[in-house]
Amino acid sequence: MAYTLLEHLVEITSCRTRKALDGALLRACADLAAAQECALWFARQSGSGRRCWQDGKMSAATADAASAFSAGQLEAELQRCLALPLRYRCDQAPGEFAHTWLPVWQPNHHDASACLHVTSVLPLQQSVIDHLQGLLRIYANYGALLDDNEHDSLTGLLNRKTFDRRFAELVGSVDADSDSQPALGAERRGVPATAAHWLGVIDIDHFKQVNDQFGHVYGDEVLILLANILKSAFRQQDRVYRFGGEEFVVLLRAASLEHARGAFERVRAQVADHAFPQIHRITISAGFVSISPDTPVTILGHADQALYFAKENGRNQVCYYDELVSSGQLGHSVGNQDVEFF
Repeated sequence: MAYTLLEHLVEITSCRTRKALDGALLRACADLAAAQECALWFARQSGSGRRCWQDGKMSAATADAASAFSAGQLEAELQRCLALPLRYRCDQAPGEFAHTWLPVWQPNHHDASACLHVTSVLPLQQSVIDHLQGLLRIYANYGALLDDNEHDSLTGLLNRKTFDRRFAELVGSVDADSDSQPALGAERRGVPATAAHWLGVIDIDHFKQVNDQFGHVYGDEVLILLANILKSAFRQQDRVYRFGGEEFVVLLRAASLEHARGAFERVRAQVADHAFPQIHRITISAGFVSISPDTPVTILGHADQALYFAKENGRNQVCYYDELVSSGQLGHSVGNQDVEFF
């Protein structure tokens, strides 16, 4: 059933995640344009991202109705659109689909980092293009509100609420795949060959002394500087969150234990080598664990136990929970009554 424009607006403004918002926008655009396909191209992201609406469903893969574009070609297409007086471009070769490109402007209207690509049988009428441009402005404005709601106001990192939602989804996906990944069940005995997701908890060593000696304003500056190091040290597909105070959480993708450990060790060394103003040097401790089919509270509890073991045994180090358990240095479980995360 086709929605009215107002019904599409209601759906768009009811979304609470970027993925849901992208889907609602693409459904609306495909409906209003009677399109064969609608796609959002995020041309300036590393690797070039794409969300597509075709045949009543959304995917991230390139569909047959549109050509595949490289990141450079997408960037060039976006710049061509921005250079035109009407800020959109339409073309149709004989016997082929019509293609319409519309930039997605940021709320400041000075930058466009994405394009809506509409594939249709016939060229779009101007009234349809006007409606699509209006939807894109609403999408950009509402997306900015979602981004503000998902990020920590001090550091710019993703916030605790966003982590809770993402982590619950991630644990659920691991649980759903557990039957086809028997190595996860043997994780405690060694390195799981199929494990790809890891959780690390990072904490600044002696941060209270920083606040006591230099004041909370400088303490905030240290948090901002550390957040910048974390953002630059981890890859785009990894996620870094400010969990609260001086504690940060990382959701990491790594093919093996050694890759995961290496990522956390590199960050630890980078922070230790960084010259912070006034204080000159701070260090961090970290505990990490592989994400297995377990409850979120239990997984977080294990990472937290590994973190506190690191802090109680010298600080400025990275500890892996399973190794601490197998060596007898740490008890195997943590009760929900001991750790409060949600």
